[in-house]
Amino acid sequence: MLAIEKLSVHYGGIHALQGIGFEVPDGKIVSLIGANGAGKSTTLKSIVGLVKPSSGTASWNGEALTGLPTKDIVERGVVLVPEGRRVFANLTVDENLTLGAYARKDKDGIAADRKRVFELFPRLDERKRQKAGTLSGGEQQMLAVGRALMSRPKLLMMDEPSLGLAPIVVKMIFGIVREINRTGVTVLLIEQNAKAALEIADRGYVLETGRITLQGSGAELLADDRVRKAYLGEAQ
Repeated sequence: MLAIEKLSVHYGGIHALQGIGFEVPDGKIVSLIGANGAGKSTTLKSIVGLVKPSSGTASWNGEALTGLPTKDIVERGVVLVPEGRRVFANLTVDENLTLGAYARKDKDGIAADRKRVFELFPRLDERKRQKAGTLSGGEQQMLAVGRALMSRPKLLMMDEPSLGLAPIVVKMIFGIVREINRTGVTVLLIEQNAKAALEIADRGYVLETGRITLQGSGAELLADDRVRKAYLGEAQ
């Protein structure tokens, strides 16, 4: 289980996260929704060591992550698919996947996981020798997810996976998230597409200006008038 306790982050004089706390139980999908600037990306970056919290902790199965180098956090199975895909544009699809397994030494396991990624994303298999920078946005998102899976994550964190993608591709990506979760991988998802995120979530949290203001099951939040008005574009 991922446990976040009293986590605060400052950017200069801006208090981006204000003592938030939440849990991501093993084997579940948890969605964190909120508007631009709410602190969603900062939350994920602080968990993987890309942003240093000013106070508070993140722990995975009782072991503190806060203060560890990002490489050590990845080796513990906590992996981030960053916003904007961040694929290595000048490398091939296959080379990007190889880099995803950089911390591993089990050649047979890496080969099996590569095969599994190609089963999940047949389009990547078709384009495995193509440079990542020439892929479409949807294909780059597939590659970003596949690259993360090559590290064999126990907790997969995804930052705005639907951003800039066509609705049909978004539906496919969220279907893959469900499939990944069914294999036993815990998922923490942050999204502006609140409807899509909450529909697949076992539990959800609403983050507003650095504070968690609402929480509940995905279904409960989808039915909440405040969420419907603020994030689903529906009148109260």
